[in-house]
Amino acid sequence: MTNHDLSEADAVARLTEVAHQALEQYDVAPGCDVSLLDLSENATFRVTDAATGTASILRVHRLGYHDHADVVSELRWLDALREEAGVRTPHVLPTVDGEPVATVVPTDGGPERMAVRFEFLSGGEPPETRRHRDFETLGELTARMHRHARQWPRPAGFSRFSWNCDAAFGPGARWGQWRDGVGVGPEERAVLGRLEDTLRRRLAAFGSGPARWGLIHADLRLANLLVDDSADDADAVSVIDFDHCGNGWYLYDLGTAVSFFEHQPEVPELIDRWLRGYRRVLPLPADDEAEIWTFVLFRRLLLVAWIGSHTGVDFARGLGADYTADSCALAEQYLSRHT
Repeated sequence: MTNHDLSEADAVARLTEVAHQALEQYDVAPGCDVSLLDLSENATFRVTDAATGTASILRVHRLGYHDHADVVSELRWLDALREEAGVRTPHVLPTVDGEPVATVVPTDGGPERMAVRFEFLSGGEPPETRRHRDFETLGELTARMHRHARQWPRPAGFSRFSWNCDAAFGPGARWGQWRDGVGVGPEERAVLGRLEDTLRRRLAAFGSGPARWGLIHADLRLANLLVDDSADDADAVSVIDFDHCGNGWYLYDLGTAVSFFEHQPEVPELIDRWLRGYRRVLPLPADDEAEIWTFVLFRRLLLVAWIGSHTGVDFARGLGADYTADSCALAEQYLSRHT
């Protein structure tokens, strides 16, 4: 049973109980205040220690998305980025047994769950009023992470999935089939089917050599940065939520930066700002730059599938069929240039 098979109230109650069970494995006082921050993929809670008042974050993992080795691998990359690349990431707070991941068997007899506790980082998602400035910072941070990924010797047992065409569009697509998206009828299926065919062809030609493919965040958008109002540079910004990180095209991280608003008229300027920040750290060859919109549309088609498979999530439900219609308009523009 997944979070989305239950009513939201039931899911929150069950996951809160799992969170309390997980906290028994940590050095915190009994009776911690546990409040839900987000329930979409995983459940994220703010935990306030009853004795010290210290805040931390507890992430209770969804079922079936990662195994234990995957989660440990994610956490090892967070540590390496902070220690070796100058990218601010949250410290992982181990259990009393020194484990990075707590394993919980729910009291209601449900399947085993994993939980990870992180330090609480100050700051919040950048406001839209400073979006253009923050896109430069986002580009610079992304380049730092790519530079690190290219040279980082992965530790033994490192395991993360890949964001390739099969993962996006194949029979076992990670977020479901875009054909099952909200508002996808015969006309939409025809347009988006042509888009998928073109994306597959262009990405096969683009290739996955080491200069273009490696370890990526895979959801590197402003919503996954923490800044304060005075932060003006990448050193003062934290990167969070590496749950989707894995192997993929480096430019996919740019595609994710404009997630959910790819059709808005400011996007070309935001991409220019991102590129300005990126080039402060790494060059981007002209052949790569020519495929930026391939990755924007690749991500967009993935999100049509995500919305269709997450209709129980308020945010996805709010996007609905309008997102599909705008996706078809974007697809037509893209196809007019690339077919």
